[in-house]
Amino acid sequence: MPYIPSESEVLGYFDSLSNWGRWGADDRAGTVNLVDAERRVAAARLVRTGEVVSLSHRLDAAHPDVFGRSSVFQRYMVKTGEPHRPDDPWAGGRSRFQATRDYIGVVAHGSHTHVDALAHAIWDGRMYNGVPATEVTAVDGARTLDMEVWSTGVQTRGVLLDIAGLRGVEFLGVGDGVFPEDLEAAEEAEGVRVRPGDAVIVHTGNLARVRAQGLDADRGQSGYHAACLPWFRERDVAVVSSDSDNDVKPSGYADPNLYVPIHAVGMVAMGLCLVDNLALTDLVTHCRRTDRWEFFLVLQGLRVVGGTSSLVNPVAIF
Repeated sequence: MPYIPSESEVLGYFDSLSNWGRWGADDRAGTVNLVDAERRVAAARLVRTGEVVSLSHRLDAAHPDVFGRSSVFQRYMVKTGEPHRPDDPWAGGRSRFQATRDYIGVVAHGSHTHVDALAHAIWDGRMYNGVPATEVTAVDGARTLDMEVWSTGVQTRGVLLDIAGLRGVEFLGVGDGVFPEDLEAAEEAEGVRVRPGDAVIVHTGNLARVRAQGLDADRGQSGYHAACLPWFRERDVAVVSSDSDNDVKPSGYADPNLYVPIHAVGMVAMGLCLVDNLALTDLVTHCRRTDRWEFFLVLQGLRVVGGTSSLVNPVAIF
C-alpha cells in the first residue's frame, strides 16, 4: 500500500518543501529556474526523427468545457468574407484583397489546456516567495508572479509516465490518486528516470473516463496525490502536468483548504510550474508505439501582463 501522509504532514510541507529564498529573495520564476541553458541543450539533443505531437485540447467555442469547470471560450467574427451592407467597401469585389478578423475571449483556468502563473495560488495571504496576495488587484491583475515572468517559456526534457498503462486500465477512476510508488514503477517499466529540471507528465486516462462515464457530480477526478509533493522536491522537477488539473479529487483530506494540495503547496511553497489538462491521447499512442518516453518539450505561454494563467499548446518533439 502507498504511504499516505497525514493532514498535519501535508500542512508541514509548506515549510519542509519550501523554495522560498532558494534563488534569492526577489525570485519570481520558481522551479523554472531549474531549466538552465545546459538542460535546454541536453533536451534538444533528444530530437531524432523530428516528429511533433501537440499536447493541447482544441479550443472550440461550441464545446468549451469538456471537464465541466465553468470554462469560457468565446469567438466571434469582426470581419468576414461576406458583405454586411450595400455600401460595404469590402463587398461586390471593390477590393481584390480582403482580411478577415475575429475576436477571442477566454477564461484560461478550467477545462482548457493552460499554464498557471504563480500568482494563481495564495495561502494565508501569501504567494510564492512571500509575495503578499494584495499584489493581485482588480485593476492591474497580478503585479508580479504573472505570465510575463515566464516570457521565454520552458524548453526542457519531458517524461511521460503512463500510469493507466502501468495499471492495465484505460483510465483511473474518480478519486484514484497517483503516488510516488506509481511514478517510480512507471520509470522502471519505461526505462527512464526523472532528473532535475524535467517536466513530468502523468497519463491517467481522465478524458477517456469523462467520455465513458460523464462528469461526476462533485467534479471528482484522478490525479496526483499530495504524497507526490516531496518526490517532486527530491527530484527537483521543474514542470508538473497531467491529463487532469493535476490534483486528485477528492483529495482525501477533511480540511477544505487542502482540496487541491498540489496547487496549494506546489505553487505557493515550491514555486512549481503547473500545466493543467494536457491532451495525451496522441502522445501516449506515439510513446507506446515507439517505446520512447522522453522527448524535447516546448511550452510557450502568452506574455499576458498581469495574467494569472495562459492558454498553451505544448508540443513534444521526437
